[in-house]
Amino acid sequence: MSKDALLRVKADALGIQAEDFLSDHVAQFYNIYKGYSEEWMDSDTMDRLFKKRYLSFKEAGTESLNPNHFCVFRDLTNPSRSALAMTDQKAQKLDLFLGDFEGIWGVRPRNVQQRMAIELLLRKDIPLVTLVGKAGTGKTLLSLACGMYLTEDMHEYKKLLVTRPVVPVGKDIGYLPGEKDEKLRPWMQPIFDNLEFLFNTNKTTELEDILAGMSTVQVEALTYIRGRSIPEQYIIIDEAQNLTKHEVKTIITRVGEGSKIVLMGDPKQIDHPYLDEYTNGLSYVVERMKHLDISGHMKFEKGERSGLAQLAADLL
Repeated sequence: MSKDALLRVKADALGIQAEDFLSDHVAQFYNIYKGYSEEWMDSDTMDRLFKKRYLSFKEAGTESLNPNHFCVFRDLTNPSRSALAMTDQKAQKLDLFLGDFEGIWGVRPRNVQQRMAIELLLRKDIPLVTLVGKAGTGKTLLSLACGMYLTEDMHEYKKLLVTRPVVPVGKDIGYLPGEKDEKLRPWMQPIFDNLEFLFNTNKTTELEDILAGMSTVQVEALTYIRGRSIPEQYIIIDEAQNLTKHEVKTIITRVGEGSKIVLMGDPKQIDHPYLDEYTNGLSYVVERMKHLDISGHMKFEKGERSGLAQLAADLL
């Protein structure tokens, strides 16, 4: 019994029976909770939804759903007509959800999953949000835009804390020179790339000057989170699929009063040697917390980075 895939392959080559630990497995990526469902509805019921602005599960013809779950209803007689609804936090009814949105910080949703994710990211009464999707679906950019809006524009939170696990892709290049901030820069470069887009800057020094002047945006490493208490902050954990269940528990238990935490990642792109899509911390949180009224989840389906990125995510 081993978590080491290479060791199991070697054992198989030598004729030794080898298995992974099955007790810590959660849902496979393709079967993971999506956070939304697509349903068909007759015209009269859809008219009633638009008129009353809410429906019971029985009226909508759906089974009981998790809190903060979205439903995309399509008209049986006219498939081009649709309605978007969201369950309330007590999971007792479906409220009509209006998808009209002007965008924030220059970012507009390009598909319905992104619009639903923005709703979860902006809701202060949903302090735990998980986002799952392939590379290029907009998870990091949307989270940063919503975090900047709530922190800088609305002053709902005192700080925006952004972090990601320090797990290399391929072989590690070894120790990095400089002080802590200089060491962290290569690891956090994907975060800075998205911030450069939001601030519309072309030079690295421009972004550094902006962040130094704002003092509300903090980019940290997860290494030093043990023992901390983080109140009244908007916390973004990128690449959370590289976290173990123990590490995810440690991180979420750091969240203080009035804070909101967003975990995101792609369970199909795991660099940690002893994790896979069945055992990573992100999938674990999604499946264990989906029934709670304080949590919301969205699984992105469509990539928006580029056509090539979408094809690579689907085919490779």
